[in-house]
Amino acid sequence: QLQLVESGGGEVQPGGSLTLSCAVSGVEFDTFAIGWVRQAPGKEDEGVSCISSNSNIIMYTDSVKGRFTISRDNVKSTVSLQMNSLEPEDTAVYYCAAAWPGHRCYRGMTDFRSRGQGIQVTVSS
Repeated sequence: QLQLVESGGGEVQPGGSLTLSCAVSGVEFDTFAIGWVRQAPGKEDEGVSCISSNSNIIMYTDSVKGRFTISRDNVKSTVSLQMNSLEPEDTAVYYCAAAWPGHRCYRGMTDFRSRGQGIQVTVSS
């Protein structure tokens, strides 16, 4: 059974950095794209980033381009999101999310097959 477990969230001041990690188990990790979705209070889901199974395709929503970096390790079955120059608008619950096999990444993708429990990221002075 597919399981995704996020770690690394917390509170940081504007301009600071955080790295989110996600450990995936229960399936062959290198057979599907994986990404991050966030939900801010009172707002709809926002697809933050997505990376293809072989890391050849990487997508970011416009608001995080140049600040966030997604990467995956197919040996360790993990995906990470390095977040730099954080802004208060980045405050949200961040979910690690797995795509269906064969589904390609696209910008703003939110239609993943499964998500983790989510982890809070708060950017505040």
